[in-house]
Amino acid sequence: MKTVIDIVRENGGIIKTSQLTGRAEYRRLLRAVKRGDLVRLHHGVYTETSSLLSNMVDVESIIPNGVVCLYNAWAYHRLSTTVPPAFCIAIDAKRKVSLNGAIPINLYYWKAENLDFGIAQYDISGFTVRMTDVERSVCDAIRYRNKVGADVCAEVVRNYLNRSERNVSKLIEYANKLRIKKTLNNYLEVLL
Repeated sequence: MKTVIDIVRENGGIIKTSQLTGRAEYRRLLRAVKRGDLVRLHHGVYTETSSLLSNMVDVESIIPNGVVCLYNAWAYHRLSTTVPPAFCIAIDAKRKVSLNGAIPINLYYWKAENLDFGIAQYDISGFTVRMTDVERSVCDAIRYRNKVGADVCAEVVRNYLNRSERNVSKLIEYANKLRIKKTLNNYLEVLL
């Protein structure tokens, strides 16, 4: 007989209550949570505690329509060496999300029109994750430069400009949409 932990491992470290076949499995899941073998991420979504430390969790399961951004996107795109302090997730500004604190998540509330561009899907540890693309990640560094620090912002822009596959016209297009074109131009003048 499979244990709940076996089922979780077969599903890449995450299980939804909708995947359980009956009440007995649900009770075993609740006992595993009580023992500390599993952690409740969100309503109906559980994960093994060890997978929280080593893998990118399925953001879509925890925060539907969430977008990985800032520190996590910079690390993924190799734009910054700064270790992400938490999972940075952008959601619609009008949306309400409750988090249980099992994993560190920083929510960023963006206007709906800012969630319509510069977002791509990436396969990370077997999960499909929505994340800001490279150019959008650079623009977000400039946009949040006062919160993340000038040194982190400069590192992100510098690493982007050192890439051979950069797309400066797309970068400027995103900067226009985010109303940071003047600030971007200042960075480009200094670093180019």
